[in-house]
Amino acid sequence: MLIKIFVVLLLIVIIGSLSSGLFFLVSDKGHSDRAVKALTWRIALSLAAFALLMMGSWAGFIQPHGVF
Repeated sequence: MLIKIFVVLLLIVIIGSLSSGLFFLVSDKGHSDRAVKALTWRIALSLAAFALLMMGSWAGFIQPHGVF
């Protein structure tokens, strides 16, 4: 259960970083690098989430289930 909460919180932070990148892109009109930094954080967080999910699956913390 704790892993599911952590994954959901990480996805919320990723969406927040994406929305702040959009806000900085629109409001700064290309005069600062805040949008690039926000989108770089989003990419780093997404890669970290993917790596954590893969390691959790490999270690047995996350069990796959049949969806189909």
